[in-house]
Amino acid sequence: MLEMKLVSKRFGLIDPYSIDDFIANKGYQALKKALKADKLDLLDEIENSKLRGRGGAGFPVAIKIMALAKEISQPKYVICNADEGEPGNFKDRYILEKDPHSIIEGMLIAAYMTNAKTGYIYIRGEYSLQIDIMKNAIKQAREKNYLGEAILGTDFSFDLEVRSGAGSYVCGEEFALLESLEGKAGRTRVKPPFPTSRGLFNKPTLINNVETFATLPVIIDIGGKEYAKIGTASSTGTKLISISGNVLKKGVYEVPFGISMRKIINELGGGVENGRKIRMVQLGGECGPIIPEYMLDMVIDFERFEEFESKTGAGALIVIDDRFDFFEILKRISEFFTHESCGKCIPCREGNYHLLKIIDRFVNYCATEKDMNLLENTAMVLHHTSLCGLGQSAPTAIISALHYFRGTFQKRIEASLSQEDRIYAKN
Repeated sequence: MLEMKLVSKRFGLIDPYSIDDFIANKGYQALKKALKADKLDLLDEIENSKLRGRGGAGFPVAIKIMALAKEISQPKYVICNADEGEPGNFKDRYILEKDPHSIIEGMLIAAYMTNAKTGYIYIRGEYSLQIDIMKNAIKQAREKNYLGEAILGTDFSFDLEVRSGAGSYVCGEEFALLESLEGKAGRTRVKPPFPTSRGLFNKPTLINNVETFATLPVIIDIGGKEYAKIGTASSTGTKLISISGNVLKKGVYEVPFGISMRKIINELGGGVENGRKIRMVQLGGECGPIIPEYMLDMVIDFERFEEFESKTGAGALIVIDDRFDFFEILKRISEFFTHESCGKCIPCREGNYHLLKIIDRFVNYCATEKDMNLLENTAMVLHHTSLCGLGQSAPTAIISALHYFRGTFQKRIEASLSQEDRIYAKN
């Protein structure tokens, strides 16, 4: 079996509205174990696990937790980023709706290690069911004294609150999320300083993804070194993968790092619908690279993906078969980022608009060699000069497409030339 269920072990086995179901299935045992342990020992466990963030960037989690633990000013905040707004990504939604208490338990462990007293779960506004489930879970956790004052008879106090966004994709970026939580427009900040020193209300703040927090109880339960034995040397543990597009079995699957994408698509996703050929696969969601079919034997691994400036954190595989026009797909991606840009910085605000206009020329068979060069230059400027991760990753699909599918661009340019243009080009 390719699947290895650690974070997802309770999916479908418990009622998400019942804390008693969660407790009966070893829920909050890791918290009880943590409350009896020395905080430095707990930090060592996280460091030994080599856990990297599961939201996109893959930053080492222990470094962020230690940075917050070292801060002496109060209050300190722990924030769960559940603003999952990128097309193709839905693995956090599964955790929110199938095992909400695992997120609370992970946040409690992080708060205990860092002496934080207050937490927020920032959930995208469209996730109305998940918001309802999480609010109920928090209410039940308070009633059982897993949240609030003197938790389980200790001197540790921590409480949580759900906040929802208003449908802005950019609020998934940590600084835009902080601005939104403070009641401001969801736009990024210039960094440094980083959240662990000056985050929410300029106070020390830890921000991690849903899956990251849900992984902390697993590590405390089995031990950091045991967790590190799973996966690969550079990418330990398991990863939730969202499979969508033209596959038979769309859904979320948990696999150890080191599994090839082809195995995931064929054995878990059931292969491509109607036995059609794969035209391309997009990794990580709309902000990820587009790769050709021959690269699918590459394994899921942070280090391997970083070789071509991609991230495994989001964990999405969007499979696109040969029925779909290559440039129509790029246009849809450009439309998304043009719409979602917050407009704060010029490269993102203007760059995405111009990328869309150029791609439209390819869609309508009126592109030239000059358009391809302009597309590439604009995408690179946007990638290198945008203020936040949205702008920096928005042109990733185009940049990767120009690299791996350059012949496709050339063919479209040739098909765009009129007879008169052909004669002129030959001369």
